This record gives sequence, structure tokens and C-alpha cells, in this order.
Amino acid sequence: MSKASERKFRDPDLALHGRDTIPEVVDPALEALVQDIIGKVADKWTLLILEALEEHGTLRFTQLGRVVTGISQKMLTQTVRRMEEDGLVKRTVHPVIPPHVDYALTPLGRSLGEAFCGVWKWAEKHHDEIMRARLAFAAAGRTV
Repeated sequence: MSKASERKFRDPDLALHGRDTIPEVVDPALEALVQDIIGKVADKWTLLILEALEEHGTLRFTQLGRVVTGISQKMLTQTVRRMEEDGLVKRTVHPVIPPHVDYALTPLGRSLGEAFCGVWKWAEKHHDEIMRARLAFAAAGRTV
């Protein structure tokens, strides 16, 4: 968008709240927060960790690493720290030897997972269409 504070698209869900468009002027602090949150949660590891904790409940760090296939220990550490910073996960350290650390979704994290559920539903609904578009793109000899 040319100006961060302008919105020119329609959202049918807003009709439920008595409006049919997003306000043209958005609070710059809210805009900055939304961009920051999207930047943090729109990566694949955050979404996969959200999904893992939603499906399995509280997990130890090592269990979480096994459930989220392909994530390195360093990336898992960085991602759960960012999620904890934003209040999406709760980290519990148990005073035992060896150290025992659990991670669980907070209500805020659970609500974010619910919001991203819409992306999964959209992908499921449009899967065939997306695959056809990708095949046509590749057949035209184009690359990303």
C-alpha cells in the first residue's frame, strides 16, 4: 500500500460489526503492532509450533523439537522465545536435575491459532486451483 494508514479493500466479515469496509485511517500504533506480529508469526516455524502445542498440549522442549519435524534446536529456541515474549506460549521451568522445561499455549496463543485456522481452510478450499496455477507457471518455463 502506498500509505500505511490507508485501507482500500472490503471485508465481508466487518458487516457483522455494522461496517462494510475497513476504516480509511488506522491508528499508526495499531498498524505497527499488526506489522510486527505478522512479521513474527507468519514464518513456518511459529505456525508449526502453534499447531503442535494445540494438538499435543503441553510439551517438553525436546518433545516439541521432535513433533516439529526439521526444526533445528537453535531455531526452536529462538522461535519459542519470540512466542513467549509476545505472550503466545508459557514456559515453565521445573527445578529438577536434569532441567525440565515445558511449553504450553496461552489463551492468547490459542486465539492466534484459531485465527490462522482460516488460512488452513482457505488453502484446503483452493488447493486444486493453486496447484493448477503452479503447474501452468512451471509449464510456461518460468521460475521464481
